[in-house]
Amino acid sequence: MLLVFGLTAVSRTVGEGTFHCPQCGGDRAFRRRAGRRWLTVFFVPAVPLWRLGESLECRTCKGRFPVSALRTPTARQMAETLAAGMRAAAALVLRAGDPADPAARARAVDTVTGYGEPGYDGTAVNADLAERRSFLEKEIVRAGAQLAVEAKEWFLAQAVRIGLADGPLAEGERQELHRIADLLGMSHAYALGVIVTTEGASR
Repeated sequence: MLLVFGLTAVSRTVGEGTFHCPQCGGDRAFRRRAGRRWLTVFFVPAVPLWRLGESLECRTCKGRFPVSALRTPTARQMAETLAAGMRAAAALVLRAGDPADPAARARAVDTVTGYGEPGYDGTAVNADLAERRSFLEKEIVRAGAQLAVEAKEWFLAQAVRIGLADGPLAEGERQELHRIADLLGMSHAYALGVIVTTEGASR
C-alpha cells in the first residue's frame, strides 16, 4: 500500500483577551495561538513534531502579530495608568504643602477626576496621602512612559496648579514638583519653564 506522508502546521487557541491591534490601530479582541508542526499520513496530522511558537490573531482584521504586541497598552490601560499617576502626583504635592487645606484638596479631586476617575473624593485623597513614597513614584514613572512631551508638560502643570491652590508655592512644593518632573522624564530646565509659566498664568 502506498503511504502519503507530509508536514503541516496546526494552531490552537491558548488564550484570549484585548490588545491594541497594530493593524486596526485600536483596541481589539485577540486569540493567542500556539502552533506545532505535525507529520501527516494521508493528509491527516498523526505525529506531533516541533513547536512553532505563539502569535496573536486579531479577531477583527485577522492579522497575526508577535506576542510582544501585548506590550503596547490598550486605551483602557493607558487611561488607568494616567489616572493613577495623577493621583500619585497630587498626593506628593499635597504632602509637600498643607495636606488639610480645603482648596488644595478640592483642586486635587477636580484634577484626578478630570483624568478619568469620577469617583475620586476626599476619602481617596486620604488613602493616597497614606501611601508609601516609593509606590507613588512608581505610578508617576509608569504614567510618564505613556506620555508624549506635550502631555508631560500638561501633567506637570496640573500638579503645579494643585500646589498653587493654597497660595504661592512653598520651597518644599517646588522641590517636589521638580522631583515629579524628573520621574516623568523631563529635564530640570524644561520643568522650571513649565512651573514658572504656570505660576505666572495663575496670578
